[in-house]
Amino acid sequence: MKKRQALGVAVAAAMLAVAGTAAAQTGKPYKVGFMLPYTGTYAALGNAIENGFKLYVEEQGGKLGGDPIEYVRVDDESDPAKATDNINKLIKRDQVDVVVGTVHSGVAMAMAKVAKDSGVLMIDPNAGADAVTGPMCAPNIFRSSFSNWQPAYAMGVEAAKRGYKNAVTITWKYAAGEESANGFKEAFTKGGGKVIKDLTLPFPNVEFQALLTEIASLKPDVVYTFFAGGGAVKFVKDYAAAGLNKSIPLVGAGFLTDGTLDAQGEAAQGLLTTLHYADGLTNAKDKAFRLAYAKAYKLQPDVYAMQGYDAAQILGAGLAAVKGDKSKKEAMIAAMEKARIDSPRGPFTLSKAHNPVQDIYLRKVVGKENVVQGVAVKALADPARGCRM
Repeated sequence: MKKRQALGVAVAAAMLAVAGTAAAQTGKPYKVGFMLPYTGTYAALGNAIENGFKLYVEEQGGKLGGDPIEYVRVDDESDPAKATDNINKLIKRDQVDVVVGTVHSGVAMAMAKVAKDSGVLMIDPNAGADAVTGPMCAPNIFRSSFSNWQPAYAMGVEAAKRGYKNAVTITWKYAAGEESANGFKEAFTKGGGKVIKDLTLPFPNVEFQALLTEIASLKPDVVYTFFAGGGAVKFVKDYAAAGLNKSIPLVGAGFLTDGTLDAQGEAAQGLLTTLHYADGLTNAKDKAFRLAYAKAYKLQPDVYAMQGYDAAQILGAGLAAVKGDKSKKEAMIAAMEKARIDSPRGPFTLSKAHNPVQDIYLRKVVGKENVVQGVAVKALADPARGCRM
């Protein structure tokens, strides 16, 4: 009788264990809070990031780690002043398990502070602010994109390699622009070059004429720039209209020509940029990703869609390791840290500060594509200065 009772207890315990595992995988949905720009200048970027994220989840049958995924959206309006309130809405009102955002570096910085203080899991799918994986680094903060330093440093390496000795940098006077200019300068100087002048104008001013006149008088060997969106369109067209593209090569971080080529037209042809993604990559993952994205959204994917896709991959690696059991947060974070992501950009791992260690490509504008020319710097890791994790 005692043996039978003991066997019954053991069977019951086993059944409870199985039920517990099933509950971990099929209980409440895992809540993803998108804090992205859905209106204004960066709306297309926010939508592309969300599309990429959802594409990966759909490829996994709508689940990560066995759990269905539920989405909540907040429009961050690219407004740093509203960032703290917006992320707190997702955490406190909507009780999301992870916040995915954003595009604007100023908004991302405010998000990172709240995430660090609250312990909520945050994945940055675009904003390149160095501090997110620098002084603001934390075990619960990850990035699936780049630091502003990475593509800029790679272009500094490439410019020095090409024998340029004197350079001028030009960008908006804000964190992203300054970090990008500094990254270029660090590598260019290390390679024997010299930046003779840093030119800036207030964000989002696009009156470039006086600065173009100054560039013409300085006569550098090369001009490095960081502009994006409408500013990138106007700068490239104004640079060509001034005739400078015939005498002084223009190079930049890849956002100069990503998503802007239709509007830039002939003025952009031949421009060299550096970025962690490019057209014409030959890896199987990128071919499959581009085909699936075009089929799902009737659009060609860009760097923003790819970064959203990889944000979901990073999260998926963590949830798979704990079989959807969100109570095992430390184990989940450990799995995310160790993940090797099979990305459309090419495989990458994460640094100790949770920033991608990735190849930075040299691209050339040919027609309406940023065609890969080779790898400017292989497996480039951001120095994560100020990170104390």
